[in-house]
Amino acid sequence: MKRILTLASLTAVAVLMTAGLAVAQDAKKEEGLKLFAGKKCTTCHSIAGKGNKKGALDEVGSKLTAAQIKEWITDPVAAAAKTKPAPTRKPAMKKTPLSAPEVDTLVALLTSLKKSVP
Repeated sequence: MKRILTLASLTAVAVLMTAGLAVAQDAKKEEGLKLFAGKKCTTCHSIAGKGNKKGALDEVGSKLTAAQIKEWITDPVAAAAKTKPAPTRKPAMKKTPLSAPEVDTLVALLTSLKKSVP
């Protein structure tokens, strides 16, 4: 009986921790969306149809690693130079002055944008 109660308690704690992580991730994503709009990223890019649809980022987390996304944000010229010949977007992405926490917030947002599984 003690084992069942212990197992039930541990399961409850795990569920609560998972729910807490989900809430924290949702808050981080919301913060990222606000930053994305506030830094005018929507001039050239879009998420969920909001912004310039020519630069849709809806599935970028399925295509690029966090390190690659960070490089696109912090050094877009170097990131573009590493890509295979691809259609060149005009104008080229410009480096936007961001603090380290802002970069981390945007990377967290963009890595969360993955192709949905049907």
